Amino acid sequence: MAQTLEYIIDRERELKAIKYLSAAGFGAKLLGLFENGMTQSFINARTLTPSDMSNPKLAAQIAIQLCKFHQVEIPGSREPQLWNDIFKFLARASVLQFDDSEKQGRYEMISFEEVHDAVTHLKDLTDLLDAPVVFAHNDLLAGNLMLSEDEEKLYFIDFEYGSFSYRGYDIANHFNEYAGFDCDYSLYPDKDAQCHFFRHYLQPDRPDKAQDEDLKALYIETNTYRLASHLYWALWALIQANTSSIDFDYLGYFFLRYDEYKKLKEECFSLTQSFLSCSGT
Repeated sequence: MAQTLEYIIDRERELKAIKYLSAAGFGAKLLGLFENGMTQSFINARTLTPSDMSNPKLAAQIAIQLCKFHQVEIPGSREPQLWNDIFKFLARASVLQFDDSEKQGRYEMISFEEVHDAVTHLKDLTDLLDAPVVFAHNDLLAGNLMLSEDEEKLYFIDFEYGSFSYRGYDIANHFNEYAGFDCDYSLYPDKDAQCHFFRHYLQPDRPDKAQDEDLKALYIETNTYRLASHLYWALWALIQANTSSIDFDYLGYFFLRYDEYKKLKEECFSLTQSFLSCSGT
């Protein structure tokens, strides 16, 4: 399990970034760093639930905080890591061997040529969007959001997946987490709920002043990277299935996320290609 985490999570990147994120007011206060770890203060707050995230008031707070998070300056290369990570996961996931014959049989049902084509084609499409690159949280699920009722303050925590990435990916990944642990993707926010979030993200002080063209661009961007989120966590799950000691059906989770990608692909590609055509890209 430790080797798996080291392969998936860049601790050096996390420890470097957390100093700046903590100084900007994100997460618990950083008290000290040591090799491959840190000491932080205690946060007296409750963890959100997936249903909390869709509450309009909390959604607005999350959007405002995410805007601030994306503005934190982290020194070093700003090269986005999303596709590097996905291709790295794909290379590892495509050469696994399972001791369990039932798992091996399910694994052999996967066409990695098909998955490689899916990743390549989606990367080619997203490259055309020229989406802003930010330091992204990349794992903004309910469990990484805490609300202090006393302080009336929302906390982002756990930055181990943080990296420079695309603005729309971070938002889309968050929206996918509306599905909760049951992975009910019918709970993915509709266009009105997304625009409510986008307005507070784009114009935290005056959400009503967000421009229609900016809202449309962010909507397209987010719902294209929605597919990338499914591919990322599908491949992540395969690696976990081979090495994790946690009692969870990671293989089943791969198929769930990959099937959701396939279900949405045509609609999302069509939406994005239409937008690019109209904008002359």
